[in-house]
Amino acid sequence: MNSLLLIVIGLPVLEIAVMIKIGQQIGTFNTILIIFFTAIVGVYYAKVEGLNTIKAGMINLYKNKIPFYEILSGASIAIAAILLILPGFISDTIGFLFIVPFTRKLIISLWLRNKYKGRSRNEEGIIDAEIIEEKQEKDEL
Repeated sequence: MNSLLLIVIGLPVLEIAVMIKIGQQIGTFNTILIIFFTAIVGVYYAKVEGLNTIKAGMINLYKNKIPFYEILSGASIAIAAILLILPGFISDTIGFLFIVPFTRKLIISLWLRNKYKGRSRNEEGIIDAEIIEEKQEKDEL
């Protein structure tokens, strides 16, 4: 079974079940207030972290470094903002994990480690070579 299909169908079902459980414990109105509160606070914090990431990326560009981490960080902040806007406690938890800089860095490093685990440069089709230049002497008359 396709994992994307499982996420698209399974995540809303889990979100509804968790919202019903929490609504039974603290009440419907309080549950709705918490959902709105997490969305507002999360989107504001995503804006702040996004601006910090842009600033760090610009600093790296001025130093002639590729802002690779900042690009991945910006993408994860965008995903986090979307998850925080969606109503639900599971999506809010995942969104806040992507927003907090420490956990975001941990998640990105684990993802990169798993993605490129066991690969060396030569396995990717890179050939090590050396360029030898020959100088030709011109005859002077």
